[in-house]
Amino acid sequence: MFDLGFTCGIIGLPNVGKSTIFNALTSAKAEASNYPFCTVNPNLGIVKVPDERLKRIAGIINPPKTTPTTLEFLDIAGLVKGASHGEGLGNQFLGHIRNVDVIAHVVRCFDNPDIAHVESSIDPKRDIDIVNTELILADLDTIDKRLDKTEKLIKTGDKKAADTLEVYKRTKEALNGGQPARVFKGPKDEVLGELNLLTFKPLFYVSNVDEKQLRCGRYTESVKEIAEKENTEMVVICGDIESEIAELDEEERDVFLHEMGIEQTGLERLIKVGYDLLNLITFYTTVGSELRAWTIPEGTNARSAAGKIHSDMEKGFIKAEVVAYRDFLESGSLTSAKEKGLIRLEGKEYPVKDGDIIHFRFNP
Repeated sequence: MFDLGFTCGIIGLPNVGKSTIFNALTSAKAEASNYPFCTVNPNLGIVKVPDERLKRIAGIINPPKTTPTTLEFLDIAGLVKGASHGEGLGNQFLGHIRNVDVIAHVVRCFDNPDIAHVESSIDPKRDIDIVNTELILADLDTIDKRLDKTEKLIKTGDKKAADTLEVYKRTKEALNGGQPARVFKGPKDEVLGELNLLTFKPLFYVSNVDEKQLRCGRYTESVKEIAEKENTEMVVICGDIESEIAELDEEERDVFLHEMGIEQTGLERLIKVGYDLLNLITFYTTVGSELRAWTIPEGTNARSAAGKIHSDMEKGFIKAEVVAYRDFLESGSLTSAKEKGLIRLEGKEYPVKDGDIIHFRFNP
């Protein structure tokens, strides 16, 4: 769970390749069959975050144990038209989305007559519209209920309610115009965050292609245009190839990627995008025999970061010994970094930076 309970939900229409991608991500072997609603209950998997910095640090200090940070992925049942009114597995689908923090919307961008499409043809824009419309309709229902409640509060003299009412009205207007809440401009973050709106969650698109489409990208252009319009990201993945890569050991994997002319797998890009959309950063600790990566939201202070490791470290926090990743690389060791005066002592309010290597001083 991104080490903090953060979860990425994988959504999309039935038979777009969600479970195939999930299986490749997690090697969890979720059922992936050729019929709608194959994934009835959500499948959960924990994935190691690719981290070149961790590898480089480990290459210098040679720790007996290296532990990367992780992401949690949830494979959610496919959605169909009418899900917001309970069609198909709509109620379950929407309920599971409410429990995730970022959404990977998988879109089918491949032709395969052996795999039925719930809408009978390949049309990425139409498929995206179906899913987004159902999410918007569900959010409109939530907004309408809150508008009614807020208007009653205003009548009782609640001054704060008047401000939130305006945000709700503007959000409803945006939703009625087909816009997700996350692109609505206004003083909304805190107010809308309390509603747990589906379209307020960060979302990016995953174009699932076959090997042929991976080279020419005929279907992915429309997905890219939508992603750019929504100011978000699109990742192109060939689920079948990623499944093959997932079965290889590291040496075979590197050879395969080289032969395919691929520098980074689609799954690695998918993980990175989900990580970035949540504004997460990584810091590192070297305690005893273990080098470990930790995930925290950007802007987290040193004391809270210590609590990420253990609550006693947060309670007894004294100081944080910090060296920047670049300074450590250039120094070649922690000892050398200390001799050069590159290790700083920081207090509890120090905002931890991405890549910091930290040793926490605390009273046990």
